[in-house]
Amino acid sequence: MKRLLAAAALGLTLTGIAHAAIDTYEFANDAERQRFRDLTTELRCPKCQNQDIADSNAPIAADLRKQIYAQLQQGKSNQQIVDYMVDRYGEFVRYKPEVSERTWLLWFGPAAFLLLGVGVIGVIVARRRRPAAATSTTLSAEEQARLDQLLDNQDK
Repeated sequence: MKRLLAAAALGLTLTGIAHAAIDTYEFANDAERQRFRDLTTELRCPKCQNQDIADSNAPIAADLRKQIYAQLQQGKSNQQIVDYMVDRYGEFVRYKPEVSERTWLLWFGPAAFLLLGVGVIGVIVARRRRPAAATSTTLSAEEQARLDQLLDNQDK
């Protein structure tokens, strides 16, 4: 009975593996295989969004892998392949978008917000460290005389 349950559990766990997508491509050399790996890890899956197309099992990721393989076989450069993907799916398909007018906020926004926060904290700290005596005003001679008179009258 234990063996039957163990076999059933093993069978159920292996069914998920059997449905995983495994692409097999023939490459002329190891350099081409490495280019394929680099390109598939450099590009984001449009459906999964947080996975590269090398790791994604989405149908669109499989299509993109096929497209990259076909373009490699046509002799296209990495830049031509990436440009094709960006033209087709937008700048989002890249994990590291180029610095351009459209992506300035993406690249420099976090640093700007960090500097703004440091500046605000600096102003707050500077205001709190200001001595209390600098904010109070001194008494004029007339006011000092009046205060002395009131204090003398109190002592009597």
